[in-house]
Amino acid sequence: MSNVDVKNSLRVYLKKLLQYFFQGMIVLAPIGITLWVVVGLFRWIDGFLPNLINSLFPDLLEKDAAGNLRSLPGLGFIVVIALVLLVGWISSLFVVGRLVTLLDTVLEKTPGIKFIYSSVKDFLEAFAGNKKKFDKPVLVNVDGADVWRIGFITQQSSEEFGLHNHVTVYVPHSYAISGITYFVPKEKIKSLPDISAADAMKYTVSGGVTDVE
Repeated sequence: MSNVDVKNSLRVYLKKLLQYFFQGMIVLAPIGITLWVVVGLFRWIDGFLPNLINSLFPDLLEKDAAGNLRSLPGLGFIVVIALVLLVGWISSLFVVGRLVTLLDTVLEKTPGIKFIYSSVKDFLEAFAGNKKKFDKPVLVNVDGADVWRIGFITQQSSEEFGLHNHVTVYVPHSYAISGITYFVPKEKIKSLPDISAADAMKYTVSGGVTDVE
């Protein structure tokens, strides 16, 4: 093999590694950010909450053998959930909502940050935001005749790609957090109106082991 062939093979290999790296970031970033925020909040609140309660109600908390205040089991978790709900409610107000929108616009236009930020944002909103995407389970025929996969319609139109009679369908993999995006003709899709999106996703990810109610 010549040096040119070696360099080309190495370039293709490095390009593939870079692609896998960014795909991994897109998958792991929402999970990592969520865990980091929740665990950080829990540790922060669990650190000062016993002292705060002791200053307000001196006889409520007991002390251990070392003289440290004992925390109330589960109280820190409840406070974290309440704090997240409070932030969600405040962010829905008009003035704060405008500030959040402004910050969102700035982050989406910042070079280097916009790729990760927009990917994380779209991924989270697809599951739980105002732009839910994985809420329309369907059967989609992308293999041989009478062979169907469970998928989710993410876009009702694919005209931007020159496909006027196609919809965009995301097909998740079993026992994985990955999947494939297909452009599928509408006649190769069957809706599943009697199956919830959660049941369809669990059935697919579990490899058909989970029962569908």
